[in-house]
Amino acid sequence: MADEDVPRDWRWAIPLFVVEAVILFLIWDGARPTLLAFVIAAIGLTLIFLLVLLGLSYAGPKSKLYGLKPVTTRMPAVTQPVGHVHFRTKMLWVIAVLLLYFVLSNIYLFGVDQATVIDLFASYRAILAGQQGTLMHLGIGPIVTGSIIMQLFTGAKIIGLDLTKDDDKAVYQGTQKVVVVAMIFVEAIPQVFGYLTPSSSIVTSLGNFSHGNGTLLADLIIVSQLVFGSYLVFLMDEVVSKWGIGSGISLFIAAGVSQQIIQGTLNWLPATPGSPISEQNPPSGTIPKTIWFFTHLNASQMAGGGWELVLLHSPNPIVALAGTGAIFFLVAWTESTRIELPLSHAEARGARGRYPLRLIYASNIPVILMSALLANVSMFSILLWSNSTLARFPLLGHQWWIGSYPASSTVAQQLGVSTTTPLTGGAYYLSQVNGLESWLLPLINPSEYGSLLVGHAPWQDLLHVAIYFGVMVSGSILFAKFWIQTTNMGPEAVARQIEASGMQIPGFRREPRVLRRVLERYIPVITVISGAAVGALAAGADLIGTLGQASGTGVLLTVGILINFYEAMGREQLMEMNPLLRRFIGGEG
Repeated sequence: MADEDVPRDWRWAIPLFVVEAVILFLIWDGARPTLLAFVIAAIGLTLIFLLVLLGLSYAGPKSKLYGLKPVTTRMPAVTQPVGHVHFRTKMLWVIAVLLLYFVLSNIYLFGVDQATVIDLFASYRAILAGQQGTLMHLGIGPIVTGSIIMQLFTGAKIIGLDLTKDDDKAVYQGTQKVVVVAMIFVEAIPQVFGYLTPSSSIVTSLGNFSHGNGTLLADLIIVSQLVFGSYLVFLMDEVVSKWGIGSGISLFIAAGVSQQIIQGTLNWLPATPGSPISEQNPPSGTIPKTIWFFTHLNASQMAGGGWELVLLHSPNPIVALAGTGAIFFLVAWTESTRIELPLSHAEARGARGRYPLRLIYASNIPVILMSALLANVSMFSILLWSNSTLARFPLLGHQWWIGSYPASSTVAQQLGVSTTTPLTGGAYYLSQVNGLESWLLPLINPSEYGSLLVGHAPWQDLLHVAIYFGVMVSGSILFAKFWIQTTNMGPEAVARQIEASGMQIPGFRREPRVLRRVLERYIPVITVISGAAVGALAAGADLIGTLGQASGTGVLLTVGILINFYEAMGREQLMEMNPLLRRFIGGEG
């Protein structure tokens, strides 16, 4: 369907125009913005309503998302390679994108006062693959959030698309790009409302040329950098997916977490930079910290609390090293556990194979989506509590039951937490658990570590642990089901793939319906087990603690990503040696 052939009902423009005019009037009358700020708000609102109009005005028999084709077909995208891309070329693209990611992670945002940066995603840095205060500040957050929105809409049957059809799948992917771009702005704009503060020098300089609009222009410069960095990440992910091996999102997560684990293991710098190394300020790496305690404390001092500091106390205690190692082995074991369905070729007698159904069938994507969802819950709860405008929002603004936070950095310092640590409400019970020190030590020794509960009763602490663990497991199961359906990994899609390759299950007719019934015995059950397993592993590692504050989810993802990347490299080399296998393994002609 060409863009000019899209049937339209332009009568939707009238009510949408009225709604936009009312909103702009309320903004002008209530907020009293400067003329420049009002013009910028009007342009942004107009773009949003144009997208809504394109969707609602579609008058064809298919999904309303077909109305967005004039936009989705013109968005910048990475060209799909024609023919086979050689293994060496794919590896070069992977290395180049990875190097570019590290470069962008070290380019700090121009015009930001780095000393006053408040990180809304501090607890989820490992999963979002970002770096505070840099072009990678948002990381993969908008991409994953856009994927969550589209999967929820697909699972709830809100969008009428059949992802087994090429046209509907193309519309789905194009719409997801639009949603990702929208989420880039949604996550970038709130950052400048008290969290990424422009430096006074740039505000003064811009104010001299803009009649007092220096702060607004500085905020626009910061937002534009965040948008540029996030969209560049989006394109880098496409480059890896189309020209490289695996997924760019997974690559960035593994790179960031690996860096944190290495630093958490080997870093010899003190936990508080600038202060001398002492018993209260030991080296931050597990190995240097352990060596320092063994060489500077005698046996009586170790028995009087030294062992506790080495084994359980942050930073990076030995139990975190053991927990990280345990997750490595558990994930490696679960990744290798699978059910293998025997296959035989319908025409070539003696040609046999196996179709593996992994225990981690839905891969690690469900736990990425779940963690990104919790990161967005954390961000919006902070905004609703601390932002002066959103705090006045009816029913939701500044409500303790949604989430309350320290009133200032001084109060946070007195409590021993950061300004983004939730103290009450749903945000507290859904917040990430950070190792044994945050929940087990206060229960074992309340007189010594009771302050770590930050005013909560022991039962509240245990309830926090139970809710967080339950939400991670149940949410991962839900996203596993959605992921299987949206990536052609369900029984029906797999049956078609096996049938198209010329293979069949011995003893059964070569027909997709028969194959589907056989696969329905396994895939739905394995999907649930897969989601529950990755959710439980991630949450369990958070309860134990991990090196470098990489989080259990980060360690889980990194191990799974590295294993899958290694296997993908093996498949690529196999197809390089035997081009006939590309049809079945790689789907290439």
